Amino acid sequence: MTITLDSLEPALSVRQVLTLERVLAGEPEVVAGASHLDRPVRWVHVAEAADVGVMLTGGEMVLTTGVLLAGDEDKQAEYVRSLHRAEAAAVVLGLGRAFPAAPDVMRRVAERCGLPMVVLHRPFPFAELTEEVQSRLVRRKFAAVSLSEAVRTELTALITAGAPLQRLLDEVARHSACPVVVTNLAHRVLGTAGERPAVDDVLRDWERISRQAGGTEGDGWIRAELGGRGERWGRIVLCGYRGDTATGRLLADRAAEALVLHRMLGGGAACSWEEQSAQSLLTDLVSGVVPARQLLPRARAAGLPVNRRTFVPLVVRDGDPARLERLLRLLGLPGLVAELADGATAVLLSLPRDQDAGALAEHFATRLRTETGPDHTVVAAAEPRAAWDDVPTGLREAQHVADAVADSSAVLDLPPVVRLKDVHLRGLIRLLRDDPHVQSFAERELDGLLRETDEDLLSVLRTYLATGRNKSRTAQLHHVSRPALYRRLESIQVRLGVDLDDFEQAASVHIALLAHDAQQQ
Repeated sequence: MTITLDSLEPALSVRQVLTLERVLAGEPEVVAGASHLDRPVRWVHVAEAADVGVMLTGGEMVLTTGVLLAGDEDKQAEYVRSLHRAEAAAVVLGLGRAFPAAPDVMRRVAERCGLPMVVLHRPFPFAELTEEVQSRLVRRKFAAVSLSEAVRTELTALITAGAPLQRLLDEVARHSACPVVVTNLAHRVLGTAGERPAVDDVLRDWERISRQAGGTEGDGWIRAELGGRGERWGRIVLCGYRGDTATGRLLADRAAEALVLHRMLGGGAACSWEEQSAQSLLTDLVSGVVPARQLLPRARAAGLPVNRRTFVPLVVRDGDPARLERLLRLLGLPGLVAELADGATAVLLSLPRDQDAGALAEHFATRLRTETGPDHTVVAAAEPRAAWDDVPTGLREAQHVADAVADSSAVLDLPPVVRLKDVHLRGLIRLLRDDPHVQSFAERELDGLLRETDEDLLSVLRTYLATGRNKSRTAQLHHVSRPALYRRLESIQVRLGVDLDDFEQAASVHIALLAHDAQQQ
């Protein structure tokens, strides 16, 4: 059976102890510290000596008859102060044997110290109360340890099976029943899990609330540091944890152990947690499955400026994400980088509205092409977006542009940043590639070459048409002589039954070839 927080007994507070049937039989009355009854009770201890505090470690409910305190107000006052210094949870005084009523001195000192003081009006065997509370506390501790071990076992099994980070976080969130956030030391969110609305509430103003929540855990924020070999590199946070703090710490510690192990074993993984976070966000934006408005808290928590910004969606073909990240940092451009599919990498720039977004995108692309060579990198862009809700459409437009020129970028004279207006017919064919009529047209026009799948002739035809039927350029790009090129063009015309010197026939073949290439991607 899986142990969750719902299966654990709640931590016992002073208030809850006073509602137990055995305690009610003693007719308890709170005579001091009534506003502090929610203190947790860690243990129950019977003590009579005035210096009882030296025997305590904090959190104890102390039971006494007061037999060693009767007649000495100084001892009575010191008894209460000693409990306060030891951070006891409460003091319970059994009336009758030494005191017929609550001693005024003890009551006043307890009130000043904020220590709950309870008197029992009827004789009550302390052993029964001790047994009842101790058994409940032991059950609680056993359940907490069982939960801790269950979490450790399940997370270790997931790591062994090669599960991704998100799967581990989902498991932690299921056990803790609250949002879970993983951050780096700069409070940038690397991963989240939990009910989506609750997570979004936490992320909405993440940097401020994460810093304000600071060091204390009394507000339900339980933290565990992530790191190894003396170096910290992040933390995991249970946000708004409803259980007792000790159990929360156990859960957080087990989760931290698993995440550190996961990162160590994934040291050779394709991308870091930071990259995975950006990839998840940009993939969701491109897909449109999640409305952009719902992704805004994640973007803000990931460190992307989103207030009063201009967003520039880019898609880079054959660009190394790590190189793109470094270039953004070098140029001081805020943005996210994420590898998509088929050799495409999305880059979302977030620029102040008073900056020239087009010029900065051109500068970024020019620097990138200088480093990698113009024949190896295509930078496609959509028009800048002033509204976050328009970013998904912009990313899809940039992806469409990049796809439209991906197969022939080496033979096209492309600007540093390729936009929709630059792809012309290729863009239209890319949009229509799944239309059955277009597919049938491409098959019919190219049948003579496709039947024998002569890739060399297809490549020559592709270059010849992309260069505007420039024979010299085509021969140069294919490293053949002009006579050899003429022979290949003649073979192509014979197989297709067309005259490539005729503009209309050449245009028809060109459209068919564009459609064929688009369908292969």
